[in-house]
Amino acid sequence: MAIQTILVVDDSATDRFFLTELLETAGFQVTGAESGEECLAKVASSPPDMVLMDVVMPGLTGFQVTRMLTKDASTAGIPVILCTGKSQATDLAWALKMGAKACVTKPVVGTELLAIIKTLG
Repeated sequence: MAIQTILVVDDSATDRFFLTELLETAGFQVTGAESGEECLAKVASSPPDMVLMDVVMPGLTGFQVTRMLTKDASTAGIPVILCTGKSQATDLAWALKMGAKACVTKPVVGTELLAIIKTLG
């Protein structure tokens, strides 16, 4: 299934704007959410083809939401890419353990992110 719709989840309006612009310029339809809780609600009401989510957010973290999405049969098929502010291998290992398909480091490099999305679609 080709990825067309992406839900960008980040508590930073600046990061959401940057990622939305990047993805829309690449031809994707993008919606946004400010929290893990909002992400879960949006996925339940209108499932995207992919979720791009920050790790550190107030309330539910990106790790927690990823685990919830990947363990639920109705949303397990939606690939999740996590974004982390840390460049530590532990975040990548933990992201994959929670069910994420990839983990990118902030600031996100557009060409790197688009290449990962292409491999998922």
